[in-house]
Amino acid sequence: MYPYHNKIKQRIRNNELLHYKYVSSYKKIKPCMLLFFSTEPEIRPIREHRFKEYEKFIKNI
Repeated sequence: MYPYHNKIKQRIRNNELLHYKYVSSYKKIKPCMLLFFSTEPEIRPIREHRFKEYEKFIKNI
């Protein structure tokens, strides 16, 4: 199993995150937080139930 959220958080800690935004829909995820990275894969979607977790994590980095 791919540790999806652990990898994303490590990339954020490594300063690879460029920015993020909220969209109403992305590949059947509604609503969605899109994280944009400087390295591949460049876009990572986050589901609504994780929004607050990521907002807090990004703010504290």
